[in-house]
Amino acid sequence: MEGQVRRLKKVSVRLTAAALILAAVILTAALAGPALSGFALRWLYPRHFTEVVSREAEEFGLEEELVYAVIRAESGFDQQASSRAQAKGLMQLTEPTFQWMAEEYPPENGGGDVFDVNDNVHCGCALLRLLLDHYGSLPVALAAYNAGMGNVDRWLGDAGLSPDGKRLAEIPFPETAAYVEKVQKLRGVYRQLYGEEQHR
Repeated sequence: MEGQVRRLKKVSVRLTAAALILAAVILTAALAGPALSGFALRWLYPRHFTEVVSREAEEFGLEEELVYAVIRAESGFDQQASSRAQAKGLMQLTEPTFQWMAEEYPPENGGGDVFDVNDNVHCGCALLRLLLDHYGSLPVALAAYNAGMGNVDRWLGDAGLSPDGKRLAEIPFPETAAYVEKVQKLRGVYRQLYGEEQHR
C-alpha cells in the first residue's frame, strides 16, 4: 500500500511538472510575440503525415484542416492507437468499418492494414466523405463518425432531439457531444494556423 502511494505521488509530481513546462512554453510564446506564439501553437497542433493527408483529402474533396482535426482528436497522431471499442489507427476505425470502406473505396496499394497510415487515412477520409454526403451537415456527420450511423439515424427520427430531422438540437451521448465540439474547434485552430498557407 505504501509503495502504491509512493508511485501515485511520483506520477502526480511528473504530471504537475509536465503541466508547468507546457504552461511556461505557452506563456513564453505569448510574451515573446506572434512568431514564437505561432511556433508554440504549431507544436501543440502539428500536421504529421502531410503527404498522405493532402492526397486523401484531395481525393475525397475534404478540407485538410478537417482531416487533421479528426486525426488529432481520435489518436493524437499515434498510428498504433487502439481504443477500448477496438477502433484502430490514426483515424480510429473499427475493423468492420475499415473493411467496409476498403471494399467500397479500395486503397491505392490494395492494402488492408488498419494500422497502415496510407490505408487508415484513405478509409477514414472515405468514411468522412460518405457521412458528409449522407447527412449534409458537418456536426451530424461527426456525430455519426463517433457514435455510428444507427444512433444518429435514431436521434434524427426523434423530434425532441431533431425538430427538422436533419440537424441535431441535442446529442444524447455526452462523449459524442464533446467529440463534435472538439473536432470543430480543432478544425478552426488548424484553419487559423495553416489555412492561409495551404490556400496560397
